Amino acid sequence: MSSEQTEAKEHVRAPQHFTTRLTSDGADGAKAEADRYRLVVSRACPWAHRVIITRELMGLQDVISLAVTDPVQEMIEGEYHWVFTEENGNAGGVDEVLGIHALREAYLAAEPDYTGGVSVPGLVDTRTGHLVNNDFANLTLDLGSEWKEWHREGAPDLYPEHLRAEIDAINEIVYEEVNTQVYRAGFAPTQAFYDQAVKVLFARLDALEERLREQRYLVGDSVTEADIRLWTTLVRFDAVYHGHFKCNVRKLTEYPALWGYARDLFQTPGFGETVDFDHIKRHYYATHDNINPTRIVAVGPDQDLWLTPHGRG
Repeated sequence: MSSEQTEAKEHVRAPQHFTTRLTSDGADGAKAEADRYRLVVSRACPWAHRVIITRELMGLQDVISLAVTDPVQEMIEGEYHWVFTEENGNAGGVDEVLGIHALREAYLAAEPDYTGGVSVPGLVDTRTGHLVNNDFANLTLDLGSEWKEWHREGAPDLYPEHLRAEIDAINEIVYEEVNTQVYRAGFAPTQAFYDQAVKVLFARLDALEERLREQRYLVGDSVTEADIRLWTTLVRFDAVYHGHFKCNVRKLTEYPALWGYARDLFQTPGFGETVDFDHIKRHYYATHDNINPTRIVAVGPDQDLWLTPHGRG
């Protein structure tokens, strides 16, 4: 995300350097295999959260194991890194399967001369310890289409062929004007930059509010990739983006359709159980020293509100 280099070091996501696709036939260099790969995530990260949800919806929990980093990144050689800690249940501060403390070790195992950034999610080959893929967009698509041999009965089609053009179009808009705009606002270097980011963000949220007044999901009649990509930002909105990132024109709870839509998905199996508000808040409030130097973590909002009736059945 070279266009965002002035906003925040965290949001300058490492280029999707490890982009090997995991296909059913291994045609792109890696083959989908049960019990071979480990998905390294932070439950705080919205980009990683998309892959966690897809893994859950497809029923791949026993096929691809999950490694969860500490929500608070650790400073290593002048840069913040995703690490495993005893405080987060990892004995000796290492992942029990991969035997690493920091995800960057898997990056360097795959490419010793790698000097780029390190981001989650990361899919690691447990046989070699090498990072295979850190492309959050293609990881969800592959889990939904290339791992069908292991999909649970009744797994949804998140990227149906007849809707792909519409899904791709809304995904691009949501990515540019919602997913990344919250970061542009939060790490704005100037008032003018902040004002513009907030303007773009809330104009798009207003448009999405109108869209979701008329339909239950963003595209089609069931959950798709588009819903997952928007929802991981919405579920963090009032908890961290509204206050911590100053995206405070309106709360999510002040949008009747968006708030109902967000609760509808939260209460859908595969969504709500993947959310860890403690990890989300501790990561944002305790990692961004330039925004919150005291590292005090906000108490609210009331998480029980997510379980209230949404009225969108």
